[in-house]
Amino acid sequence: MAVQTPRGSGMLLKKEQLTRYSRQIILEELGVLGQRRLLDSKVLVVGAGGLGSPSSLYLAAAGVGVIGIVDGDKVDLSNLHRQIIHYTHDIGRPKTQSAQRTLSDINPDIKVVPHQTTLTSENALEIIRDYDVVVNGSDNFPTRYLVNDACVLLKKPLVDASILKWEGQATVFLPGSGCYRCLFPTPPPPGSVPSCAEGGIVGAVAGYMGTLQAIEAVKILLGVGDTLANRLLIFDALSGEVRTLRWNRNPACPACGDRPTITELIDYEQFCGLPGRTHAPSAADEVIPEVDADEAHRLVEGGAQLIDVREPWEWAMSHIPGAVLIPMAEAPQRTSEIDPNRPVVVHCAVGARSAKVVELLRQAGYPQVYNLAGGIVEWTNRQFPTESGDGKR
Repeated sequence: MAVQTPRGSGMLLKKEQLTRYSRQIILEELGVLGQRRLLDSKVLVVGAGGLGSPSSLYLAAAGVGVIGIVDGDKVDLSNLHRQIIHYTHDIGRPKTQSAQRTLSDINPDIKVVPHQTTLTSENALEIIRDYDVVVNGSDNFPTRYLVNDACVLLKKPLVDASILKWEGQATVFLPGSGCYRCLFPTPPPPGSVPSCAEGGIVGAVAGYMGTLQAIEAVKILLGVGDTLANRLLIFDALSGEVRTLRWNRNPACPACGDRPTITELIDYEQFCGLPGRTHAPSAADEVIPEVDADEAHRLVEGGAQLIDVREPWEWAMSHIPGAVLIPMAEAPQRTSEIDPNRPVVVHCAVGARSAKVVELLRQAGYPQVYNLAGGIVEWTNRQFPTESGDGKR
């Protein structure tokens, strides 16, 4: 039976809104009252990247009244193949500023609140507190655990997703029904799970998963349907298959369990094995010496050591002949395998992990160590030789 609005209470929606949202208002699960509820709702999107772009676009189009965007980065050219909320003319602009303009262009009904900052233990509770639902589009483990713990402490629903290569995962954490720590009690070792910058991502996979996050957020706000709470949806774009795994709340969970031990936000960089710097800034901190693929090839031909700091599975797919595999996580324990009296060229997929190892070696006293700018991707682009196989040197 339809819900009747009392006479004289005024219009729930303006005429323009009735037209704008007409195709979803006719849904029996939504209606005029549901649309009004969306307009009165507030959703925080953490990250204006591959996941945050499509999720915030569809939340704005659906008429979610207030959308907060948390992101401390600026738009980069490499973002544009998947972060569809930004455009080429936005390069160099703060992502929250770009997102605010795009969302406001899509729907002037809504209010976009930019939080041009990195979410930290110091500001997370204050930022999240006023929102009804949080959509997590972050791309690193410290932020994932931070957002989870903050949502648990504030009793906020959290829509979570992750993407890498051709795959995506999504789930929902509702207050009292379990949290991210129930599903993933401990973070993986540093470097064992590559970021999208290192492992790659198909842009449309980000769109698929981010759109799914928007659907879950809308269902939570309306109180309709079955959310992905206690279910992990796994999408494999290469096979076109979707699997769903069930998971349960852990009564012993330190965050949401029967006797929680996490009662305040902690140092999440340290928790994930990524402690902050404890030494004073040095020249090595400020400038990482780099060489391009042509110079790297010349150095290797002249006898320089070539160190590959990717993971074994990456090495097996493709590696540079003559390179020595020392995964980034193992580098501190294996520096003795590298001759300090010879030039050293370090590489990974695109240059991020190898830059960290170059800094490590410089601090250890290696005078001639260089990062291969662009990594093996740029090496391959220059048509220098590579080979496949799991043989390791």
